[in-house]
Amino acid sequence: MPFSSDEIPNQRQSVLRERREDAINRYLERTPVIYRGAIRIHPAADDWARHRDDAPPSLFLTGPIGVGKTHTAWQASRQWLATTVDHTGLMPSIETWRSTALFDALRPDNRDAKTLTGVLQRADLLYVDDLAAARVSPTGWTQERLYEIFDERYINRRPVLITCDVLPGQISHIVGDRVASRLGEMCRGGVLLLEGDDRRKGGVAA
Repeated sequence: MPFSSDEIPNQRQSVLRERREDAINRYLERTPVIYRGAIRIHPAADDWARHRDDAPPSLFLTGPIGVGKTHTAWQASRQWLATTVDHTGLMPSIETWRSTALFDALRPDNRDAKTLTGVLQRADLLYVDDLAAARVSPTGWTQERLYEIFDERYINRRPVLITCDVLPGQISHIVGDRVASRLGEMCRGGVLLLEGDDRRKGGVAA
């Protein structure tokens, strides 16, 4: 028996709802336990996550240590995932990395570094946490892989989500001038300063 015109939109909404819930549940399984709880995030981060018309394509969360940048990023990336499923009906890919782990994985002695570079170039969203955390700057070879990743994302308008305790213009010594320049443009209008006390010391962040 064919579907009526009223049933088809309802069926589509039901399918999208199931896909969204499945996507979120899978992503929650990958989310560190401490960041799984829902929190209220800054309106600008929420606008980005919900693909508002005037929101920037990429988001750079900055601010002092402990103000909730990482928690905000995990919450925002889950909402970004849900919104993308609703808009496209597809299951987007999200790559999430701590900067220190990423730099290690891109070292020249890692035989999988070039394969990983391709994965990070093509992911629908790339989230790198605590970009300035490394005490030692990556090698020139690793910075070249970072350039390949971010340049490919830059020219194809693929979004990034970055947390960092300094501004994009202050990370050249870590990622190189070319990556810093591209991140500056990719996140233009999307640099969000979170303020407040260190939550880990009992403070309340904005």
